[in-house]
Amino acid sequence: MEQVLSVETKMLLDQAARICERRGTRLTPLRREVLGLVLESGNPARAYDLLDRLKTSHKSAAPPTVYRALDFLCEHGLIHKVERLAAFIGCIHPSEDEHHDHVGRFLICTQCGGVMEFEDRSFEEALRHAVTPSGFVPSRATIEVEGICAICTEAASGDAACQMV
Repeated sequence: MEQVLSVETKMLLDQAARICERRGTRLTPLRREVLGLVLESGNPARAYDLLDRLKTSHKSAAPPTVYRALDFLCEHGLIHKVERLAAFIGCIHPSEDEHHDHVGRFLICTQCGGVMEFEDRSFEEALRHAVTPSGFVPSRATIEVEGICAICTEAASGDAACQMV
């Protein structure tokens, strides 16, 4: 069964294919499908949930199939792993550059479970400034801030439905 994708997701998948091509690698049909599932999920996607959805088109798909695709997509900065949730979200600004090494910065709502990546380079600069005196050279960093999103805060004061995306 073929995945029905939004126009935005199709554009992101085409961009991902171009990024991979520029880096001398391929966004294989399976990797493309896993990326599409992550992008279309609307929420952080867990590997086994992706596997269940992938099995509709790839009956023999197994956990290593999904994990290899997720590892590739993370390595190329097309998705991020939200460590706190052991789940994956699409990157809001995949880089066309050879290296995609920005700090993952996420707001995690403890009420609705929504995750939002935010961009604020000051976190990276502060981290770099803090570790430089020790001679430590960070290779990877993730900032995950837990709290209550604006929608849930507003819903708590009324009866609005909540789901941060």
